[in-house]
Amino acid sequence: MSQNILIAEDDSDIIELLSLYLTGEGYHIFSAENGLEALELVQTQKISLAIIDIMMPGLNGYDLVRKIRKNYNFPVIMLSAKTLDTDKILGLTLGADAYMTKPFNPLEVVAYVKAALRRYYDLGGETNATTPATETTSLTVGELHLDLYKFILRKRGKIIPLTPTELKIVVKLMQSPGRVYTKAQLYTCIGGELYESDDNTMMVHISNIRSKIEDDPSNPQYIKTVRGLGYKIEAE
Repeated sequence: MSQNILIAEDDSDIIELLSLYLTGEGYHIFSAENGLEALELVQTQKISLAIIDIMMPGLNGYDLVRKIRKNYNFPVIMLSAKTLDTDKILGLTLGADAYMTKPFNPLEVVAYVKAALRRYYDLGGETNATTPATETTSLTVGELHLDLYKFILRKRGKIIPLTPTELKIVVKLMQSPGRVYTKAQLYTCIGGELYESDDNTMMVHISNIRSKIEDDPSNPQYIKTVRGLGYKIEAE
């Protein structure tokens, strides 16, 4: 069954261009030229992935992502003319999985879409949830418990809401407690070379995860930075 891609963009030429390339790959496209219309489509259609511009009438891209993340976990790619690191960090902090700047190569956008969908649904998305080849059905580190059937992280029994990208990083770390993963290795688990290897991006993802799983994010108990190398997870 064809996967549904939402393009929320106020430039009709960009919608037409991306739709041409994505439909050519077999995806079904929903489009909206303002944020409120896009939110309505999210609420009424089964969206597999959203490509969202920041500057839109009605509801800007940041607010749209914030509202989406309250109830939905599908991948989100932000597409914007805003190129400042602060804009990118804000988008990722709100829950976007990737941030691309204009002008863009439509083939690169297609590659991002394919990678995000493959990583998310192979990992255990709503329609194609899979379990590991081994008999392991859960991972536990300290008070963190990850259900590998439903891909839900809990701490002390309480569900910890994670974006798809954050979930991929946590799974990678929890599979080998104490092992140090470089930033490049963590990038591989969220899309490899198809995602820009930007230290700030990984730092934002790690910071977001810490804010959700740590009692004191400034003094993390679980995710530790190994200076000059990368990150590891362990329970003190």
